Amino acid sequence: MKTAGDSIPRRQRKVESPMSKIVALAENQLREAVLAALGAAVAAEELPAEPIPAFTVEVPGDRAHGDLSANTAMVSAKAFRLPPRKIAESILRHLSLEGTYFEKAETAGPGFLNFFLSPAFYADVVADVLEQGESYGRSDYGQGKRVMVEFVSANPTGPMHMGNARGGALGDCLAAVLDAAGYSVWREFYVNDAGNQIEKFGVSLEARYIQHLRGEDAVEFPEDAYHGDDIREHAANFAALYGDKYLDAPAEERRAALVAYALPLNIERMHRDLEKYRIVYDEWFMESSLHKSGAVQAVVDLLAQKGLTYEKDGAVWYKASENGGEKDEVLIRANGNPTYFAADIAYHRNKFERGFDTCIDVWGADHHGHVARMKGAMDAIGLDGNKLQVVLIQLVRLMQGGEVVRMSKRSGKAIQLSDLLDEVPVDAARFFFNLREANTRMDFDLDLAVEQSSSNPVYYVQYAHARICSIFKNLAADGILPRACTQAELMRLSTPEEKELIRHLAACTGEIVAAAEAYEPARITRYCMELATLFHKFYNACRVKGEEEPLLQARLALCAAARTTLKNVLTLLKIEAPEAM
Repeated sequence: MKTAGDSIPRRQRKVESPMSKIVALAENQLREAVLAALGAAVAAEELPAEPIPAFTVEVPGDRAHGDLSANTAMVSAKAFRLPPRKIAESILRHLSLEGTYFEKAETAGPGFLNFFLSPAFYADVVADVLEQGESYGRSDYGQGKRVMVEFVSANPTGPMHMGNARGGALGDCLAAVLDAAGYSVWREFYVNDAGNQIEKFGVSLEARYIQHLRGEDAVEFPEDAYHGDDIREHAANFAALYGDKYLDAPAEERRAALVAYALPLNIERMHRDLEKYRIVYDEWFMESSLHKSGAVQAVVDLLAQKGLTYEKDGAVWYKASENGGEKDEVLIRANGNPTYFAADIAYHRNKFERGFDTCIDVWGADHHGHVARMKGAMDAIGLDGNKLQVVLIQLVRLMQGGEVVRMSKRSGKAIQLSDLLDEVPVDAARFFFNLREANTRMDFDLDLAVEQSSSNPVYYVQYAHARICSIFKNLAADGILPRACTQAELMRLSTPEEKELIRHLAACTGEIVAAAEAYEPARITRYCMELATLFHKFYNACRVKGEEEPLLQARLALCAAARTTLKNVLTLLKIEAPEAM
């Protein structure tokens, strides 16, 4: 963009647009044409030779006002000391659109410049989609920067729940969107296999083991222990394997044996459930490795060296209140055991030491207070807390028959991820959980998720893809096959429905980049739904079969471009694109 010190004859920098090739070319052509017109107006002494402020090019709210709009005259009014309308009229007088994707321009309101795209633009968008094929929508916007997305990271002491179901779908789709936008993405699950929750896990298993062998009254089950049926099952299975071998063993040995048996089984189940959910991680990072390597103690020592710790009541405290936190936090308890927070600082330090440019954590909304203190801790140990980004997920309510569902029909217990995937297709679960932004509460309608009608968003989108496939199958049965079209043939795509659909196809790359920038994969499900709507609208308004051959082939090309784009985006979300329904 032009800076305040530049003179008018010099060109503004070419925009490196994250949008599709044709859209980017059109935008740059527009900018070049406007700058050339300004130069000509200055040469004709209609405008003063003053620096040009940066101006924006955007889509107007009402397409009747044009396909793209520039606010050049508005932002130049102060520099030129002229009314925006007069500047706009001067630009129009000297504007040449020859060799561009625009057929006309006009002024509107106080001085907006509105541009209308030519048939060549629409033709070239369709050709570009077909040329890129499976790569369409992808870009190098992220320039290969390394990004870690850590998501789910559920407590391994029990089954995964509905919050994990939403976090899993959102985190995995966010990682996919970042990958498509040109980032080098790493998916990670942080396994909390150390600390208080594992101690509680061991105590819970121990009590159930003793009760299994000696009866319910043999030992009182701790009130704050884990009460799930999975604990009973583990204890019973452990007893079946080892009998009373550990009954009279020291408590520490008994608990260690029970944890060593049950924890790997829980983690294995997590693997299975998440793979069924189509989530595969690059690494399952074990918290215990941080303790074994000395990384946790090292980060405590580092904070101490920086004068950011103090002792109180036998514990080591971190001055979190001086580094973004609401209050100071314990790092080492009075019993000598590190806290979860100490391990978490060490883990995030480890992430950045592995060379990631950005680390994204997908957390439940109840971790809101943890965000500032963790960012502050990164700054405190000499890293950049701004490179840690956190996506907070709000709660999910399961609905059925218009009422909230809290219990599984099968088990009579709280709904788990595995219960959900037994109830609804994986496609529906992944799509539904990405229908809303992470920071909004959502209702998951179990009835709607399995309904085979246009009311079901994922069915509606998949049906659009299947419908396109059926068009090709039906025409093939009549001996009509698609062929390559010339630009002149594709320029026949001129109805409002055709142009609206093509403009949406052209927006795909930019929408993926916008979703990556905002950490908002819900933009992609919305894009899919709008694409399906626009295709159905085109299909109902424009015949394919029965038209003269050049127009028939042009519309087949548009159908193919819509099918390609829809499949690419669904594949990005790891949702199937069926050829028949």
